[in-house]
Amino acid sequence: MNWENNTCEWIPTAGCALLKTGLWFDAIRVPGTAGDRVAFLLAADCAGEPGPVVGELIGPRRLSFLLPPRSAPRYDWPPIAESHGRYAEDVATFIGIPALAGYTWPLFWFARPTAERPFVDPALLHGKLQTEANAHAPS
Repeated sequence: MNWENNTCEWIPTAGCALLKTGLWFDAIRVPGTAGDRVAFLLAADCAGEPGPVVGELIGPRRLSFLLPPRSAPRYDWPPIAESHGRYAEDVATFIGIPALAGYTWPLFWFARPTAERPFVDPALLHGKLQTEANAHAPS
């Protein structure tokens, strides 16, 4: 993964910040190992740089895939994913965003934004989530 210092204006310079979805980004949260599998599949299709993905190390462990603002409501996300954006059911969702360096526990970057991928591609993420949901659906 590219760990270059990216200067997105919404990333805090130190520590962590809670940012409201729908303004700087939308987010798709995926819990546990399902989130891990989707993140690795996505990274494999993007030469290791899928766009910004933030992980949480406490509470219900999950990954938040950061999408362009106002893009999440365009898709019918599978039940394993929680959609958070301007027009999502919960318009006041806040996502924790870690700084690029220093102490950011309990948040970490699975993948950082890059100049080529400032956000995760919503269509690509939707496809990977559908694949994951279908692979682990009850028979």
